[in-house]
Amino acid sequence: MLHQPAHKAGSVERLEAEPVNAAHLRKPLYEKRRKIFPKRAEGRFRQFKWLVMLVTLSIYYLTPWIRWDRGAHAPDQAVLIDLAARRFYFFFIEIWPQEFFFVAGLLVMAGFGLFLVTSAVGRAWCGYACPQTVWVDLFLVIERFIEGDRNARMRLDAAPWTLEKVRKRVAKHAIWLVIGAATGGAWIFYFADAPLLLKRFIALEAAPAAYMTVAILTATTYVFGGLMREQVCTYMCPWPRIQAAMLDENSLVVTYNDWRGEPRSRHAKKAAAAGEVVGDCVDCNACVAVCPMGIDIRDGQQLECITCALCIDACDGVMDKLGRERGLISYATLSDYAANMALATNSGTTATDPRRMRDANGAFDEQVRQFDWRIIFRPRVLLYFGVWALVGVGMLYALVSRDRLELNVLHDRNPQYVVESDGSVRNGYMLKLLNMIPEQRRITLTLDGMPSARMRIAGHAAGDGRSFSVAVDADKITPLKVFVTLPKERLAEAEAGFFFKAEDLSSHERDIYRANFNQPGTAK
Repeated sequence: MLHQPAHKAGSVERLEAEPVNAAHLRKPLYEKRRKIFPKRAEGRFRQFKWLVMLVTLSIYYLTPWIRWDRGAHAPDQAVLIDLAARRFYFFFIEIWPQEFFFVAGLLVMAGFGLFLVTSAVGRAWCGYACPQTVWVDLFLVIERFIEGDRNARMRLDAAPWTLEKVRKRVAKHAIWLVIGAATGGAWIFYFADAPLLLKRFIALEAAPAAYMTVAILTATTYVFGGLMREQVCTYMCPWPRIQAAMLDENSLVVTYNDWRGEPRSRHAKKAAAAGEVVGDCVDCNACVAVCPMGIDIRDGQQLECITCALCIDACDGVMDKLGRERGLISYATLSDYAANMALATNSGTTATDPRRMRDANGAFDEQVRQFDWRIIFRPRVLLYFGVWALVGVGMLYALVSRDRLELNVLHDRNPQYVVESDGSVRNGYMLKLLNMIPEQRRITLTLDGMPSARMRIAGHAAGDGRSFSVAVDADKITPLKVFVTLPKERLAEAEAGFFFKAEDLSSHERDIYRANFNQPGTAK
């Protein structure tokens, strides 16, 4: 550390260094991580988290094994990202590469959905459905099953290494690795036929990319869910820092109501007998013990809080045992909290006296401001919902109204035209008929415009020169080499151009492409 000493008359300005304390050099830049041993919670929010974990993990692990019959020309896996064929299958929906805007639309919906949820109910995504939260919960289930609940795990961690400790630690980490491998294994099944890939994977016949993917996801799941846990949410995830822009005074967040709980005391009965004013909080630290992030919600809103609401369950359990009303820790808005704090402050001569807000039976006075669900439907939330719904409706309309037939045309560049012996001019085109349904069908290809022109398709003899019936394969692109010829005396018809029209007469799907006809003096 540098400092500038006082100046003396006639002295020269200079900087002198303070003696360096060796202890300062040994002090780490960051505080060492303190291990967190979350206690198992019981209550409605914990039950809801069990339900969310069961549903999300079931969807992730079981979805690749669901079958969906699309006919003989398409895979029967319900959800499949077929990179080789460049297709994305989702039950009855099939997305082609040129329809990737549907995937982009889903990402936009996911983003605005996250904004919507956060603005309305805080970090509910983080607390209940985020993959990091779900897998950490799963890993904690294994840890508690093998090592015991909070106190037993703390004793085991502090105990010297014995055979019993080694056995428990090895068993725990082995199961974590199995879960990580299952996570990576489930992921690769989304990119290939699951039963076939499983056989090849076990027989060591799968592609190297499959083994690399499983190895990477096994390692990341094991490290993030088992070893790093809350550090991922605190240091790696950007959302805790972004969420502040999504929240306002009417957002629903987990809140410690210190207007009711303070001043806290572990000896409430003795304090009450002595005439002291105490709150409902008995400083039992149950809310801290169950927190997977290791924070104290009584310190106010914190970046680390994922609003999992387990502290609400823990506190409600204590309140039930003490015969007091639930809700000392609850979901609340900042506006409700501020109103109740002002009410408690102005209710008497004391700064905060929660007893003055109760009636003779000990119930809270009706003046206490309770959360009103109608406050969720405010302009910001409605705006996010409107954008989210608009994108969803637009995508749904595009999905329902899209034609499953597409025509692409590429004019020959070399040569751009050919003058035949009788003076007529011929142009060549490469047509690609895209049949986006998993069944073969016949497409009528018609020349529209230039009445005197005639069309010839290489390899197709049938047709009257203006219209051809072409068989196209199921779920594939059918290339066609097409020649269009215009007589010498009718070359003026080329100035207006013409159209290739592809149509399925049975389904009335059609696609039209406007083309140019090059001739001497017009080619570029």
